Amino acid sequence: MPTKAAPKAAPKKKAASKAAPKTKAATKAKAAPAKKTRASAKRKPSSSVEFRNFEPYKPKRGEEYMNEPQREHFKLILMRWKAELMEEVDRTVTHMKDEAANFPDPADRATQEEEFSLELRTRDRERKLIKKIDSTIERIEQDDYGFCDACGVEVGIKRLEARPTASLCIDCKTLDEIKERQELG
Repeated sequence: MPTKAAPKAAPKKKAASKAAPKTKAATKAKAAPAKKTRASAKRKPSSSVEFRNFEPYKPKRGEEYMNEPQREHFKLILMRWKAELMEEVDRTVTHMKDEAANFPDPADRATQEEEFSLELRTRDRERKLIKKIDSTIERIEQDDYGFCDACGVEVGIKRLEARPTASLCIDCKTLDEIKERQELG
């Protein structure tokens, strides 16, 4: 029996060696569209919640936390983010005016209404975010920005660059989220 198993293994190796180049070619062929997808994703306009068009702040050695240059840095980030959101609102209004039609088919009408509903829901969230951005800009002007509302500790430059409207340090925010999960189950 052992002699019969050996010849059977040899043809499998040949088949495997023939299949390996095909698999590599197939992998390369599959990888090519992924690169196109990534490239096309780069060409898309940034999402309304992204505010990545800034250069990270590099604090100097011994620099005081939330000094004037840092406050200006974050104020600029917030102003740009707000401007992007406002542009998105204008685009939505224009889109809804241009695309509004009274379709005779009830399914088409329902589709359009659902699309508009989703778009308006998104804009409502962004409207609330704009209010939060405005209140954050106000905090910057009052020199109250960058410190945790709960414990008074520094929020941190990296955290503020990740979420410029953050009002809690990472520890307090984590505790807040744990409490919220416990209450909601």
